[in-house]
Amino acid sequence: MALYHFHVEQIKRSEGRTAVASAAYRAGEKLHNLWDGETHDYTRKGGVILSEIMLPEYAPERFSDRYTLWNEVEQIEKHYKAQLAYSFDMALQNEFSLEENIALAREFVQKYFVSDGMICDLAVHQRPGRRRHSQPTFSCFHGSHSSAER
Repeated sequence: MALYHFHVEQIKRSEGRTAVASAAYRAGEKLHNLWDGETHDYTRKGGVILSEIMLPEYAPERFSDRYTLWNEVEQIEKHYKAQLAYSFDMALQNEFSLEENIALAREFVQKYFVSDGMICDLAVHQRPGRRRHSQPTFSCFHGSHSSAER
């Protein structure tokens, strides 16, 4: 039986969160935040199957680098109550293979975000489910103002 999960949240500076920390967590990477000087290391997190940045065709190529992209979002949004990004988490389906789920996640992100000019930092995770096997999930993480300038 297919399980459904879809969760959306804002990454807000007023809640003490940063886009760089959130991106590092989702990608399972180590990133330094130029805004607050903190380094966020999630390299031991595990479970990250895929992480990639999907850009609209006219977006500057430098945004394909996670460090550059999210540090620029942090620098552009200067207000202490800035809404830096949105996070979309969705469960993928156990009935499909991992490859099919990844293809579906990429298609969804392309159709509903990237084709509208948004830059999306996509990560696919394998998380323990309530069933005997793990259910893959994906996170699409994009800046609230990350639409690339034409």
